[in-house]
Amino acid sequence: MNIRHFLAAVASALTLAACGGSGGNYEGSGAVMAPPPEAMKMAEAPMADGLVGEGEAPAPEAPGAVQYIAYSHSIGMRLPVKSIEPAMLGHVAACNAAGPTVCVVTNSSLNAYSEDQASAQLYLRATPAWIDTFLGGVEAEAEAAKGEITSRQTTAEDLTVTIIDTDARLKAQTVLQARIEELLADRPGNLGELLETQRELARVNGEIDSLTSSLAALRQRVDMSQLSVSYETKVNPVSGGTLSPLSDAFGNFFYNLSGAVAAVITAFAVGLPWLLLIGALLWIWLRLIWPRIRRKKPPVA
Repeated sequence: MNIRHFLAAVASALTLAACGGSGGNYEGSGAVMAPPPEAMKMAEAPMADGLVGEGEAPAPEAPGAVQYIAYSHSIGMRLPVKSIEPAMLGHVAACNAAGPTVCVVTNSSLNAYSEDQASAQLYLRATPAWIDTFLGGVEAEAEAAKGEITSRQTTAEDLTVTIIDTDARLKAQTVLQARIEELLADRPGNLGELLETQRELARVNGEIDSLTSSLAALRQRVDMSQLSVSYETKVNPVSGGTLSPLSDAFGNFFYNLSGAVAAVITAFAVGLPWLLLIGALLWIWLRLIWPRIRRKKPPVA
């Protein structure tokens, strides 16, 4: 067996082992192969009432059965215009004070449209405990600023299959890497086989780096949930912005009046030639044509 056949056999065996061994049944291997629980957040679904009959013992949980859930939260706040910027800056300061391992601000923006209208957006990633604390106190914070909470939303994405599959592929590629390194050390072979083995080792190293990055990103999505906060203006019914249409109407009175008079004059100038033409045709009809028509009609007996 040459080097190429050996590498192909090793890769096939490791891929089959990563997929569960028998027929590639992945679901059968999910309860056995699981990533280290200390690196991830375990989300266990509570048992529903009434599923266990009287006198029956609950079924034991499968060993190592874990779930990896990525949560995304969004909340909307309606605040007075002067409280929007301080509220957003306060939330950014609280996130920064917690440290990058607990909370990270990914994006923030503030838009001031006028002195009575503004809006802001804040996006961050934080641990579930920090987000729970934030969501627990944001309503009282809005009430203290004479505002209100307008919306709340939480979505969950199950990443269990993706994480377990990526972890299994990473372990298989790591084993393959060790086998190839042993092959290079023990069986150098000729130059062609040596170059082919080194190319395969480079490919496996690149696959390991890619899987490691993907697994780290997936675990971060589970460990640190996403939170988006939107801030909008609470309109004051007696503010200057509310009365601005009325003041604009009074301020533009003479401008609008002159515009209306100009429109009438323009319409008269455009319609005057047509009026003269219609008048001339009507005079010709009444003075010249209509009398002749009446004279030609026979007298009524």
